[in-house]
Amino acid sequence: MKKCNENWFSDWFNTSYYHLLYKDRNESEANFFIENIIKHLDPKSDARILDVACGKGRHSHIINQLGYNVTGIDLSKNSIEEAKKKENEKLNFAVHDMREAFKSSSFDYVFNLFTSFGYFNDHKISKTIENSVIHKKIDFTDHGRYYSFTEQVTAFSKKELEQLFENSKLEITNWFGNYKLEEFERESSDRLIIVAKKAS
Repeated sequence: MKKCNENWFSDWFNTSYYHLLYKDRNESEANFFIENIIKHLDPKSDARILDVACGKGRHSHIINQLGYNVTGIDLSKNSIEEAKKKENEKLNFAVHDMREAFKSSSFDYVFNLFTSFGYFNDHKISKTIENSVIHKKIDFTDHGRYYSFTEQVTAFSKKELEQLFENSKLEITNWFGNYKLEEFERESSDRLIIVAKKAS
């Protein structure tokens, strides 16, 4: 397999095609999850929350509507321009690369949602797994021109995740397997949601 451009996300997420492909994401599902995780975390009313790789800010907006002070950051200039249309006194957005620290120690909670944790290292979509990396290839034609993009996400093992969090001086407190925040089961869970706190 041809090696994917290591900075593929800086191009792909800035295209209109990315937003078209994922335009039908379920908003009620997003609301359900955010309300559940906020209820679980129970932040103080004045908590400052950072949404990392926020895209167009849909989760940031939901958290803000619950009354919290939220900042969303994303590498995509186009996404942030769209997100900024919903800014208010307690909701702000900025173009920023998540690999660099952003206002260190300025936030009480940090959210990183929907696979962006593993980005580094007619529509037709195919998925393959090679050397613990999931490759999602998107091929399509628009106005007679052919386009091809490949998303890649690292498939971490539980042990690797634990080591990454430990190296970042974070202590994992919960492993959830779905938006209802039920316990993660490797063979049956829809997804993995990790909650962690600064190690004491």
